[in-house]
Amino acid sequence: MANNKVITIGREFGSGGREIGERVAKLLDIPYFDRQLVEMASGKMGVDSFHLEQVDEKALSRFLESYWVPKRPNSVAGYGMALNDGMFIVQSAIIKSLVKDRPCVIVGRCADYVLRGHPACLNIFICASMEDRISRIMDRYQIPRKEAASAVRHTDSQRRKYYENYTKQEWGSIESHQMLFNLSKLGVEKVVGVIAGIYNG
Repeated sequence: MANNKVITIGREFGSGGREIGERVAKLLDIPYFDRQLVEMASGKMGVDSFHLEQVDEKALSRFLESYWVPKRPNSVAGYGMALNDGMFIVQSAIIKSLVKDRPCVIVGRCADYVLRGHPACLNIFICASMEDRISRIMDRYQIPRKEAASAVRHTDSQRRKYYENYTKQEWGSIESHQMLFNLSKLGVEKVVGVIAGIYNG
């Protein structure tokens, strides 16, 4: 794998991880990948992106897996594989391909684990207080507090299950990431500056 510097960002839902990723990428003038990975996987798998959105960063229960088996085989994931498993395999292949010839910022999708053998990968996890996360989701989606709080808990649970299912590591732990940043304590500007400084160091 090439020596291009790569930043991976794991994040709690509503913590500001996406904003951090976007701002770091803009500051460093390097590509940023997040939701684009769903569209890329859609093209590779021959599955509509709408269906892939339903399993993106989700480890489905055994009960649901049979429902999500694609109707047709594809060249990457094959036939008879649950869509969430196929999605992980395809996105992992895409992530490895992306970092071969470019530096970049990648958000989520177990990228830290996928690129665990990469010689120049900076793995970061972004967290924040529950109150700040609820407020952020209320503002972003224009939903009431109760609904936002439920969304935060549910999405965090899905992301944890997804990450731990495929990596066998603890989501959001210091053992799984090189650095953890609490945005509620540090603020966006400081975190972006620290990450960029380490990248350029």
